Amino acid sequence: MRPNAAPALRLALLAAAGASCALAAPQTTAVTGARLLPVDGPPIPEGVLLIEDGRIRAIGAVGELAVPSGSTVVDARGKVVMPGLVDTHSHLGGVGAADRSGPLQPGVRVYDSIDVRSSGFRRALAGGLTTLNLMPGSGHLCSGQTTYVKLRFHEGAPRTIDAVAYRFPDGSPMGGLKMANGTNSIREGGEGGFPGTRGKSAFLVRELFIRAREYGAKIAAATDEDGVVDPDERPPRDLHLETLLEVMDGKRVVHHHTHRHDDVLTVLRLAEEFGFRVVLHHVSEGWRVAEEIAAAGAPCSLILVDSPGGKLEAVHLVMETGAVLERAGARVAFHTDDWITDSRLFLRMAALGIRGGMSRGAALESVTLAGAEMLDLDERIGSLTPGKDADFVVLSGDPFSVYTQVEQTWVEGVKVFDRSDPDDLLHAEGGWGAADDVTPYLCCHDRASEGGSR
Repeated sequence: MRPNAAPALRLALLAAAGASCALAAPQTTAVTGARLLPVDGPPIPEGVLLIEDGRIRAIGAVGELAVPSGSTVVDARGKVVMPGLVDTHSHLGGVGAADRSGPLQPGVRVYDSIDVRSSGFRRALAGGLTTLNLMPGSGHLCSGQTTYVKLRFHEGAPRTIDAVAYRFPDGSPMGGLKMANGTNSIREGGEGGFPGTRGKSAFLVRELFIRAREYGAKIAAATDEDGVVDPDERPPRDLHLETLLEVMDGKRVVHHHTHRHDDVLTVLRLAEEFGFRVVLHHVSEGWRVAEEIAAAGAPCSLILVDSPGGKLEAVHLVMETGAVLERAGARVAFHTDDWITDSRLFLRMAALGIRGGMSRGAALESVTLAGAEMLDLDERIGSLTPGKDADFVVLSGDPFSVYTQVEQTWVEGVKVFDRSDPDDLLHAEGGWGAADDVTPYLCCHDRASEGGSR
């Protein structure tokens, strides 16, 4: 409203606004008849899921939960509906490793490297994924800040990283910090300041965290009782150290690549020493130190590989790791590390976990709620809970059956993947053109139709 409008005009504008609001009643979508897997509660054999304004309004059984008059009804009889899948570790969007200028680069943001028009995100939607933790590579002790994204890639939505990134309460892009140890970050001869041994790796990390503590102490000393920082007393800004302060303050979670049992314990020691929260990623030998992991309260994001090859430090990776960690009391999720596991096959991770002895309930949580917790997003996603974002997947059958297909993926109440659509089917099955981003062609085609040229 114009702030300088005359009083009578202001009243008229207010009245008109009120009338338009009254006419624009919230639109309700009702998904009916499916077997609902809420994750935070028991399955509902034949259920109703009500969606309004992008959020879950209610969930219940057919005959017990009424469908409001005028709702858009989605008949899902014979299908299975579960929350949108959460991938705690992905490299989609052209995200690569940090550069070779140094082993520790916490101030670098993967946010500034993501190609949201990459066809990989279409594959993710075809696999039922709705939230991803996009990570830089693991070839450094610290390769930078990760970014949490919601795949709001429906027609008419902006295709920019700003439009799909989750946000911290202060408005900054939400994400954790990617760190790694083991063989990935070691360079023979200490090339470019990189460590040559596991001991030197831990030393370099410890040294930088100590510098960050000292940096924080100097800022605190320059800050008065009202929280105002004296610019003459404040140390020069250091984006690397600022990021580590966010880690030690608990704002950012450390997502730590680690495989061998001794490397896992090194991570836990550093986390205790500097008071940061950590999610252990990969954890190939987690079964060897499951009790220690559980005692530290460190959740684990696992990957299972059932074909030969890979790195020597993952030689003892076994299907039973998830089950062993579950029995020890550790929280377990799975991830794709896409391309290591294709995002279209993400549910297969949890199925393999069951094959290794995980309970069905923990397996369901491992691709939904557990991952949401590890990203600090469990108040918004991860279960079919009233008030949470309406992110869900429509499946042709049981989520852990090899014969089941993802038929539809919905994000915030909007269908973003439909296997019955030929273009979506192409991205689900692969084939000529599936790796292409057609958007530039469409833009050029539009200009050509208006008299321009390609």
